[in-house]
This record gives sequence, structure tokens and C-alpha cells, in this order.
Amino acid sequence: MTADVLVRSVPESGSGTLPADGRLDIWMLRRPRLDEAAELLETGELSDAERERAASFVRPSDGITYASAHIGLRRLLGAYLGTAPQDVPFVREPCPGCAEPHGRPAVAHPDPPLHFSLAHSHGMAAVAVSSAVAGIDVERLPRDETVDVCTPALHPGEREELENLDVEGRRAAFGRIWTRKEAYLKALGTGLSRGPEKDYLGADPRRRPAGWTLLDLHAGPRHNAAVAIRGGVPEEVTVRWLPAEALYVGGIVDIGAGDRTTQGT
Repeated sequence: MTADVLVRSVPESGSGTLPADGRLDIWMLRRPRLDEAAELLETGELSDAERERAASFVRPSDGITYASAHIGLRRLLGAYLGTAPQDVPFVREPCPGCAEPHGRPAVAHPDPPLHFSLAHSHGMAAVAVSSAVAGIDVERLPRDETVDVCTPALHPGEREELENLDVEGRRAAFGRIWTRKEAYLKALGTGLSRGPEKDYLGADPRRRPAGWTLLDLHAGPRHNAAVAIRGGVPEEVTVRWLPAEALYVGGIVDIGAGDRTTQGT
């Protein structure tokens, strides 16, 4: 099933431009070349905790992906809010399970609301920005062993769908299911602390959680991506690629620039 969505022009950035009701902005970015990243990435805009986290990865490529994703997030949110990237007021919402302040990441912006979600995996990152609660996920295409190990943990309806497919089709369908599931659980603010067997995120949109819209996103030949947004199908969905230069020292993020496409399932 394909959702009909309309892409319209987006205002130029300046003093800040928050997404209008009914609009969902998706930004995709790829990790910069490793031989350029250490010198060119503007890591000075990151918090001390973010820089420590980036340096803690065993594989340098994973650290560069993490740093790139968080620089991109800060610059994007800074453009929407009209503030410097290092001054974006991040907070944590209450946890749905215990009400402690370690739930979904958010920005302290009273009215109108601005919601975001960030995901990154193996050289790819994605950011969702909307006035409605949203969650986004991007995952590298799964291996057969991952499918075998994780399938028993899925919702019974999802397992039934996979059983009827050949090996290649099963791998592809599992990747889409798992990415939708991660996006939805991020939007809820629970992550995988909520068992993956509880919610159906399979191929039939009519069986998915009520009150939510799930959209599959094109993320190139090596990744799956999906976004979950509270409410019905957004009136406007804009998908753009953020160039690597926007993450570099002196780089600028223009939330009104770039190629615009529309996607959905």
C-alpha cells in the first residue's frame, strides 16, 4: 500500500523555521570519507559526552559515523530553532515505564512543539523532524544468521509472514519489519525494553498499531530505513540528503535546500 503524500517548498533557514502541522522532514546522510573526517568534521559543536562516546568506538569508522550523525543533528535542529548547534537545548522526556527522565530525547521548546529522532548504522544516519512525535531507524541489511536468531522474538503475525517466503524474500522482509519495529519503539520511548513480540509491524498496514503511521524509506542498496509518526499520514513528507560538507568546519545547513523526494508505504 502506498500513501499519497505531497511535497511542497520549504522556507529558507534564518531565525528558525519550525515544521508546520502535518509536515514530516527526513534528512539522510552518509559518513564522510575517513581520510577527511578527522580534519574536517566540526566536533567542537558536540558536547563532552558526545565526543567521549565518539572516541570510545573500537572501529574508527563507527566513531566517525556517530560524530557525523550528532553534528548533523545539532546543525539541523539549530537551523529549525534559530540557535547555534552547540546551544540546542536537549532534554530527556519521562520514561514510559518508570517516569524517570531517561526516555525519548527531545528539545526544550515550549510552543509550537518540535520533535526529532536520530538513527545511525554502519556509515548511514537519518534524522526525522516534525511537530508530531516520531521515531526513525536505519539498519544495515540483515544477514541470514541475524534473521534466524531474531525471528523467534517477533510478533506471531510477523513470524507467519516470514515462514511463507524463500530465503532471499525472508531476509528482505525481516529487514523491513525490524526497522519499522525499532522506529515505532523509539517513537514510544521504550526502545527494546518493550518486547518485540508485542506489536505487529508486518506488511499489512491495517494490523499495525492504531494511531500511528509507518513509512518505509529508501536508504540505498545496503540499508533499510523506516519512520513512525503519531497520527495519520502526514500531508507533506520531505526526504533530503545532507551533504558531507554541511558537517565540516564552516559548513552550513540550509533546511530549505537540497533535492526533495516523497516516499511512503
